[in-house]
Parts: sequence; C-alpha cells; structure tokens
Amino acid sequence: MSFEKRISGETLYRGVIVNVHMDRAQLEDGSIVRREVVEHPGGVGVIPVEEDGTVWCVRQFRYPFQREMLEIPAGKLDAGEKPLPAAARELGEETGLEAGRMVYLGECCTSPGFSTEVLHLYLALDLKRGEAHPDEGEFLSVEKHSLDMLTDMVMSGEIDDGKTIIAVLKARRYLEAEGWRERS
Repeated sequence: MSFEKRISGETLYRGVIVNVHMDRAQLEDGSIVRREVVEHPGGVGVIPVEEDGTVWCVRQFRYPFQREMLEIPAGKLDAGEKPLPAAARELGEETGLEAGRMVYLGECCTSPGFSTEVLHLYLALDLKRGEAHPDEGEFLSVEKHSLDMLTDMVMSGEIDDGKTIIAVLKARRYLEAEGWRERS
C-alpha cells in the first residue's frame, strides 16, 4: 500500500467556501513533493424521482464554465450539518419537494487529486410538492425529464456534471433492482 506523509503546510487562501493549502509531503521513497489541497466542507446531491420515472432537475448558470448546466438539486454542507438533513433542505429549497423516503446512494470524491470535497448522494422517493425557496443569489429553473431521457443525456455527454452522472446511473440501477421499469 502506498502512502504520502504530510510534513508541513501553509494556508495560501481562506475563502467563503474553500481554503487552499500548499503542503510538503514525503513519498514512500523518501523524496519530498509539494501538494496543493483545496479544502471543501463537502456537500449533498439529491435525485428526486416520481413513481412514473419523472426526475426533477435544476438548470443553473455555472460561473467557472460560463454556461448553464442541467443538474440534480445539490448544495454544500453547513458547518456541523449531517448529510441527510442537508439533502432534505436542498431538495426543498431548489424544487419545493419533500421526500417521503430518502435512499442513500453513497458518497463521491469529486476531485481526489487536489480537493477534499465529498458529496453524499441520495435518491428521493414518495415525493410531495411544495413551494421552492432558493437561497439568495441562486437563480435556477426546475425541469422534469424521464429517467430514460436523463440516462441518454448522460451517455451522449449532454449532461457532463459529475454528481448528476453518478446519481442518474446509481438511481437507475437501484430502481431497476427494485423492479422498476420506465412506463411508456
């Protein structure tokens, strides 16, 4: 098993969401290397699926890519917040939905080469509709697509958001194992 031992480090930047560190690490052969680490509080993503296979998604502008992206509802964890309540909070804020049942689909290390961000993914079922209440400064539109359509969009590359790709494929596999089939 290989390892890298942190020897020292300094914080280069403290931001609103992330902190950036420059560390020195010792490799197993004794050599010393520099490692940049983006410290992130983690987050949640929720794929809300109706009984007929309709999935509620959000489309929002993503500044780093300078374009809109189709995604599952998601957000960062607040300090000390547990993933399940955060997932329920984000689902309600972004779509107005409340889940009667939340299935944990696992976690995803988004960019393990440089970031500590871990996303916890959930499948939301038995949905009840309510009123969305996005965070201040959060502008998004809610869209509904079939799970089949989202799967096709993932496979064609039309959806390129990592958490959404993982959630669509994991939710589909989970639902199929439960005997679900898309209704025509």
